[in-house]
Amino acid sequence: MATEVTLPDLGDGIESGDVLEVFVSVGDVISEGQDIVEMETDKATVPVPSSVSGKVSKIAVSEGDTVPIGGVLIEVEAESGAAAPAADPAPETPKAEAPQAEPSKAETQEPPAQAPSTPAPAAPAPTQAAPATPTPAAATPPAQPAAPAPAATPATSAATPVESADSDGESGVIPAGPAVRRFAREVGVDLARVTGTGEGGRITRDDVLAAVRAASQSAGQAAASQATAAPPAATPAAPAASAAEPAAALGTDRPGTPAMDDFGSIHVERMSKIRKTISKQMHVSWSTVPRVTNFDDADITELEHLRQTSKDDYAKQGLKLTTMPFLIKAVATALKHHPAINATIDQENEQLIYKDYVNIGIAVDTDRGLVVPVMKDADRMSVPGVTRTLAEMAGKVRSGQFAVNDLRGGSFTISNLGAIGGQYSTPIINVPEVAILLVGRSRKLPVVMPDDSIQPRLMMPLSLSYDHRLVDGGTAARFLNDVIGLLEAPSRLLLAF
Repeated sequence: MATEVTLPDLGDGIESGDVLEVFVSVGDVISEGQDIVEMETDKATVPVPSSVSGKVSKIAVSEGDTVPIGGVLIEVEAESGAAAPAADPAPETPKAEAPQAEPSKAETQEPPAQAPSTPAPAAPAPTQAAPATPTPAAATPPAQPAAPAPAATPATSAATPVESADSDGESGVIPAGPAVRRFAREVGVDLARVTGTGEGGRITRDDVLAAVRAASQSAGQAAASQATAAPPAATPAAPAASAAEPAAALGTDRPGTPAMDDFGSIHVERMSKIRKTISKQMHVSWSTVPRVTNFDDADITELEHLRQTSKDDYAKQGLKLTTMPFLIKAVATALKHHPAINATIDQENEQLIYKDYVNIGIAVDTDRGLVVPVMKDADRMSVPGVTRTLAEMAGKVRSGQFAVNDLRGGSFTISNLGAIGGQYSTPIINVPEVAILLVGRSRKLPVVMPDDSIQPRLMMPLSLSYDHRLVDGGTAARFLNDVIGLLEAPSRLLLAF
């Protein structure tokens, strides 16, 4: 009797998720706790494990589907004795090799298409047929002897995660995080054919882009050779080529699926769950919060000198010391003395909620959009502790390994525009918080000193947006002055608790 495996509760407030990838196929034997699908919620990307063991009899979802909590993902038939025969006979028992071991031969053996092998892989044949179509047809003419290998590789990558690999590729079979997997799907790259250059052979976004460029170059060379060999055929193909030229000129790393509108070539991408959430939150903030932005500069000349003299000590511990840990520590310390900045408005109950804790959200730019992980109890950390926690947070977010709880509980947000470029901006408040601080790129400016001398000083631009329903201009200015004072006297940060 088949058992339905449903989408479990993924966290408070999450009602559904989008299917990013299905790890199993009909006929696969799976075990309890094994990842079966990868889901994208409005907060994070998470793998979903099976709640039962057995043989997959039906897959009820496909990539791109939106599944509500409790929705059916797959159906599994419980087979008490099926798992052992499926694994053991492959190397030894000849009878078991016909249904189970023969498909693996079809992936590695050169003559899989001969008559003796044809009847045995009748069941796996549909699994291989789907991925076999796109790859050989795009790049090479039928005269290539290695054509069966590409067809077998996608089949292997589809089956491998079922056996040992999780969504982040820790098994080493396809070592790529969810963000990279998603990007590879968008640009049509098979990760099984990509060699990772990251730490431990991990596949990065640049590796996927390199694969796209290599495929584009090989396709261009193939097209050029065809045009040289058959000049008459070039004339009818000219309209298609001219339509593709603008897309090629703009590069091959754009997201979405190629399409055409009334004016030329375009790329269309389905709005992801997290992008929908960002859009909704930004609209709520823009339409409900009367915000004001204060601009100021902090003289971080002494702070930069301290950072330069300390960065080697941090590097020995595998940490990169930037100005962000000092800024986070300064903000966390100042928030304890300005409760109106570390608060929220409960409009429905007509209440002001002042937070006794200081949890700072750090806006991180990722392939999936702006993600804001929260550093809990930042006011209780030392600068080294903030540095270590910040590195861990950024690594988890950029690799897609963060959980929903990593994004919750923030009382104030910092956005670092300076890492990319720019000086001042008017950041949108991350509701229900009442303020956000944006830091721009530091630059040297001539500054008139107290003794009337003019000296070059390293200045950090700061932009503080605040909710004018709760935070008055004077409150915001005093808070920003405290932050600037701590940055300009970094010894106070080292002594702060």
